[in-house]
Amino acid sequence: MVQDPIPGLILASQSQSRRDLLKNAGLTFEAIAAKVDESEMKLSLQAAGASATDTAIALAELKALKISKDYPEHLVIGADQMLECNGVWFDKPVDMSHARAHLSSLRGKTHHLQNAVCVAKSNTIIWHFSNTASLQVRQFSEDFLDEYLETAGEGILSSVGAYQLEGLGAQLFNRVEGDFFSILGLPLLPLIDFLRGHKVVAS
Repeated sequence: MVQDPIPGLILASQSQSRRDLLKNAGLTFEAIAAKVDESEMKLSLQAAGASATDTAIALAELKALKISKDYPEHLVIGADQMLECNGVWFDKPVDMSHARAHLSSLRGKTHHLQNAVCVAKSNTIIWHFSNTASLQVRQFSEDFLDEYLETAGEGILSSVGAYQLEGLGAQLFNRVEGDFFSILGLPLLPLIDFLRGHKVVAS
């Protein structure tokens, strides 16, 4: 009996964090950026009353479907993350001044990361998963913030909230509740479990 070929795997993102998570987990894949207007879609969904979770799911699906159109035989992973604090949505900071403003706004508060991942094949979403992580930022001093921004550098501009929990950003928090991989940008374990069922990962 001839077995069906194992489908190729594509990550619809150029996020270094997500690429590292998949690579370090031993997956073979190609990363292709999905060119979508995330800002416009967020504004539209927010105006329509969508939650941060619904928005993360919608954006993840949009990215996956965008690439799946051109690679219908592949499994295409789409992912997104929304940061919400007291009803306010935060995007990636555009510069270091913006990063300072983000961190100052989050200081002493608990915010939530809404994480979503999906897989598309033949321009159809065949699986999706979402979860929430809660992170409590401590009351850090202005001196700490100055040192943090100088030491962490512009690499934090690629992260919503202007922190990377796997690095110096860990010092920003009193408490973190939720899946570590999801906070880094990808609910990795549920995704691997799904891929295992499609023979992309050994069972």
